[in-house]
Amino acid sequence: MFTLPPMDIASMEAYDGMPRYDDARTASRALATEAVHAGRDDLARQGLHAPPIDLSTTYPSYDSRGEAARIDAFATTGAEPDGPPVYGRLGNPTVARFETALARLEGTEAAVAFASGMAALSAVLLVRASRGLRHVVAVRPLYGCSDHLLTAGLLGSEVTWTDPAGIAEALRPDTGLVMVESPANPTLAEVDLRAVAHACGSVPLLADNTFATPVLQRPAEQGARLVLHSATKYLGGHGDVMAGVVACDEEFAGRLRQIRFATGGVLHPLAGYLLLRGLSTLPVRVRAASATAAELVRRLAADPRVARVHYPRIGGAMIAFEVHGDPHEVIADVRLITPAVSLGSVDTLIQHPASISHRIVDEGDRRDAGVSDRLLRMSVGLEDVDDLWADLDQALGARQRPSRGAGNCATSHNAPAVAGAQ
Repeated sequence: MFTLPPMDIASMEAYDGMPRYDDARTASRALATEAVHAGRDDLARQGLHAPPIDLSTTYPSYDSRGEAARIDAFATTGAEPDGPPVYGRLGNPTVARFETALARLEGTEAAVAFASGMAALSAVLLVRASRGLRHVVAVRPLYGCSDHLLTAGLLGSEVTWTDPAGIAEALRPDTGLVMVESPANPTLAEVDLRAVAHACGSVPLLADNTFATPVLQRPAEQGARLVLHSATKYLGGHGDVMAGVVACDEEFAGRLRQIRFATGGVLHPLAGYLLLRGLSTLPVRVRAASATAAELVRRLAADPRVARVHYPRIGGAMIAFEVHGDPHEVIADVRLITPAVSLGSVDTLIQHPASISHRIVDEGDRRDAGVSDRLLRMSVGLEDVDDLWADLDQALGARQRPSRGAGNCATSHNAPAVAGAQ
């Protein structure tokens, strides 16, 4: 028998009115309200309903002295220039709406959007390296490409891998960042963000919140200075936009804007529009997919063809499970579920992390982080749960059953365990 982590349907409904936000610009508003209205509060006064898409790359100005002064101010602090826009690499009005909305959902002063999640992480590393702080302390597992970026030192960084309990000891005078991902990709392991933030001392904590989204947790409230999203995933939500974003305080945001301007990792305005639209349904999508995921966890955990199920205590729409048989056969046999990388879309996706998302990570490091060769990661979408289960059931097939007399990797009696926080 297993115990499902405490995020059943009733608890998700109870969560509907939280968190609430106190901001001088608006009255205290619930998450669902912010998701619909943040970044759009001025539209009605302009006689608009849908946000406009500003595709301009440059903006005319007859006041070249004033424009020069605004550019100088940006070069000094990275603050968003007052007045009309200057150039698409400094900022874009449509993208700014998305940044405003995401910052309000995460409860931070600002957010800075980039062309991808990796561009966002790269910008953070470059900000710290520019101050001579190239050392990073990180906890595995992370998304495979994040792991590779740190390990390979492509941006001149040096990384010390540790478990959460070893963070304080791993810090050095040149440590510029501590990075964690919770729930982690792909094992869904969780860390105590508040305890980790305490262990960081004055070193900024970067928490990758891609899997949870602000619907399930807000790392800034637990002490993280930087909150990273691959906005390609749940924030966009429809598999048709690529982006990254960092929610943070205004001081760090200014540095990120300067890096974005210098390196050119800007987000296209159309992507900003799609992300703002995606945020409006984020709470509904995450809660609906989470309810389906919780039911699939119950069924997978009772299935003798499944050795172990990983599901975070905070809930969510991501599931990882290890099979007794060949995971590649499961990938090959799904019909309704899409065998593809990425996650967070309205349709359900499944992939084999050891072959795809984490193949770039050294095999030994991968296994030490809990990414076994039999692990499958599934992003649950908005399909009917019975249709999804029927597809999983036929894909698992009779050949996935353990041989006679064989137990599973977690318990006896063919009762697979559900792994929560690790």
